[in-house]
Amino acid sequence: MGAPTSPLPVLLATAAAILLALVASPAAAFPAGLPEPPLFPNPWSAFQNLSGCHMGEERAGLGKLKDYLSHFGYLPEPSSSFSDAFDADLEAAIATYQRNFGLNTTGALDPSTVSQMLAPRCGVADVINGSSTMDRSSNATSASARGRHLYAYFPGGPSWPPFRRELRYAITASSAISIDKAALSGVFERAFARWAAATTLRFAEAESAADADITIGFYAGAHGDGEAFDGPLGTLAHAFSPTDGRFHLDAAEAWAVSGSGGDDSSGGPGSASVDLESVAVHEIGHLLGLGHSSVQGAIMYPTIRTGTRKVELRQDDVEGIQSLYGSNPDFKGGVAPTSPSTSSRETDSSLGAVGARPGIVSGGVGGVVVAVGLLLLQMLLTL
Repeated sequence: MGAPTSPLPVLLATAAAILLALVASPAAAFPAGLPEPPLFPNPWSAFQNLSGCHMGEERAGLGKLKDYLSHFGYLPEPSSSFSDAFDADLEAAIATYQRNFGLNTTGALDPSTVSQMLAPRCGVADVINGSSTMDRSSNATSASARGRHLYAYFPGGPSWPPFRRELRYAITASSAISIDKAALSGVFERAFARWAAATTLRFAEAESAADADITIGFYAGAHGDGEAFDGPLGTLAHAFSPTDGRFHLDAAEAWAVSGSGGDDSSGGPGSASVDLESVAVHEIGHLLGLGHSSVQGAIMYPTIRTGTRKVELRQDDVEGIQSLYGSNPDFKGGVAPTSPSTSSRETDSSLGAVGARPGIVSGGVGGVVVAVGLLLLQMLLTL
């Protein structure tokens, strides 16, 4: 009679099979139909609790969501605090938001809408003075006339005048962050150069605000312009339309400074960092007169995920800026395709924001590995 067969190989094979099945179907680790939780908490994380709300309901937290929608122009500023009632005004505001972001226009807080609202974003409103800069339907007529669709301008179309084609910028407030001045200068030089490459505009760094058309600063909380920052991963930055020239960034963010290439060595999936150059290129678009675009791959799309690098102008951005300032005669007309080294290290669009966030899937699988390991250990101890 041979020696008894050890159960260990069988147990290992069973555990491996379980693990393989779970890795092959990572969605099984999450409840179906619910918005994925943000990888890192932000000021809007509690909106997850509102998923599924619709017209006629009353639920704690809806007043805060109305504040969010009011901040970005979808609801007027209230004379008193917003209520927690899901009323007709809220339904209409959500429907406009959904149209702007290419979501199903239900007027209800479905999971994809809540997921989009959780994304860190630019602090500039999407709806200004009652006019949406992103609404595909409202832009349709003018889009057909200009031969392209979804780029937009601020109401009234402000731009820098023809006699100001060489603009100077100064970094005037950086003491609230730990990034050295030389690194900051490199980031902003590259960010401005991306717009200069496509247009007749030229940019140079100035020594002081007195010599600058554009001032750039990092601030925390309220900082005197009526647009207080809200801490990590909420509103990341904001900039004013021409010819104001103010560009403010939230000092509370974990800003990542990349090299001149495409890789972001200090960010990546699972990171809470925000790529500084990506945000800078977007906000410069506002400084030059562009509003938000509903093209998910465009620089002027309002949201960006953590660990994402998105710095290359897309066709929508190029056509929008050239309509304001003309084309650089040396511009070859080519726009770099989406690639892992430029603006596409975004699992959802990010700045396209519906879908898996970087790091969510790998985090879920990691938990499964631990669970299977503990199960295997328990089985061995019972032998």
